[in-house]
Amino acid sequence: MHTTETNIDETTLPQDEPAQAIVPAPAPAEDSSVPAVSDAGALATPEAPEAKRPLVIVMHASVGSGHRSAANAIAQAFETLAQSGDADTPADIEVEVLDILDWGRIKFDGDKTASLFTGFTRPIYDLTWRYTFTGRLLWGGGTVWSRIMFPAFTEHVRKREPKAIVCTHITAANVAVGARMLTAQDFPIVCVPTDYETEGLWPHLHSDLFCVASESMAETLRPRKVPEERILITGIPTREDFRKEYDCNAIRDELGLPRDKQLVVALAGAYLPRPYVHFREALDKTLPYLHSLKNMHLVIVTGKDAEYANGLRANVEELGLENVTVLDYVERMAALMAASNLVICKSGGLTVTECLCARVPMILLGKAYGQENINVRTLTSLGAAMHVTTTRELVDTLRHISRNPESMQAMLINGSFLRKPDAARDIAHATMRLAAHPASASDPTRRKRFLHFYWGKKPAHIR
Repeated sequence: MHTTETNIDETTLPQDEPAQAIVPAPAPAEDSSVPAVSDAGALATPEAPEAKRPLVIVMHASVGSGHRSAANAIAQAFETLAQSGDADTPADIEVEVLDILDWGRIKFDGDKTASLFTGFTRPIYDLTWRYTFTGRLLWGGGTVWSRIMFPAFTEHVRKREPKAIVCTHITAANVAVGARMLTAQDFPIVCVPTDYETEGLWPHLHSDLFCVASESMAETLRPRKVPEERILITGIPTREDFRKEYDCNAIRDELGLPRDKQLVVALAGAYLPRPYVHFREALDKTLPYLHSLKNMHLVIVTGKDAEYANGLRANVEELGLENVTVLDYVERMAALMAASNLVICKSGGLTVTECLCARVPMILLGKAYGQENINVRTLTSLGAAMHVTTTRELVDTLRHISRNPESMQAMLINGSFLRKPDAARDIAHATMRLAAHPASASDPTRRKRFLHFYWGKKPAHIR
């Protein structure tokens, strides 16, 4: 089993050509009429061409970190299954993890693009995501993306002939559908939305399987004319670390954290700093009130943002707070979550799912738009999390939890409804089962289209 993450080095390619992965071509066959001669001059038997290893491509888009984390979790699941001797997963399987934005004819930074919708433009993003594209006018799939923007990926698929493609982002899924149409290959395409709702731009009618987080998401897909047999409720995929059990006291001792306090972890480390501006401001304003929360200890994880971490430490020292610890990047995040009593976080799909799998209740901090709004609604409607938008609400909620710790246990019980730590493995299993039984040529998913919009039924959920 071999997992690779392909990165395109544009310096190795002409600048006016689309970037594409360089795949070594097999050596040309020897002329059978001429015997091969070894270095020693003796006759040598010609070697048979090396057989292709079965390949699965797992694709994401670098728009935030969640899609990439989900893709890596699925790739890790394939590796784990292959090493364990799973009957459906070949031991020599190769998994290639790709960022679809690396293959575009026009290069743009997905993270910076996502940051455009973090200020006053956030309601516009919400409108686009939730209303316009998730009503009854829906996208079915087609070759348009692949023809115009991603011919390099289509050529990659033509050369590598994957057994399956798993996609954790809509752009990746649409490009995979187009590549399959253009190359006339037959491999399943598995769509894995990484939030608790599905956008209207997923290629609904040309995907072999949707692996979704909940029954509520399945209820969204059915009016979009996705057949029941192409919907599987797996949960959102997380890394193997979130399936493990941890010695909570040992983890706290390792990090120098108290055993006898309610441990509250605030996840303020940001791959994209701009969406965290309001989140961090609310945390900063909360610090002066922590003197009154004697039985709580707050851990703020700042990630790789050294400037933010240093500013926080100076503020904590100035306020004389003994119940606050500032940590930089944490390698063993699953262990830290498991050792915590409560997590304060944004409402990203991967983050909240990791909390669910780590069995830690959440306070979701900040106004939410687009898919994050759906995540908040899903979790709070089940009683699996609390949601606050201001510093005052956050302080009041912490005081309530400090006085009523049983409320954390209630969130844990309610969160078990959504908790699916085996999601990545289940997705890998389902993918290999599909790959073992190719679709027939008459299957509607194999119909070639350039552009396909269609009219769905009345949505199951209307906002």
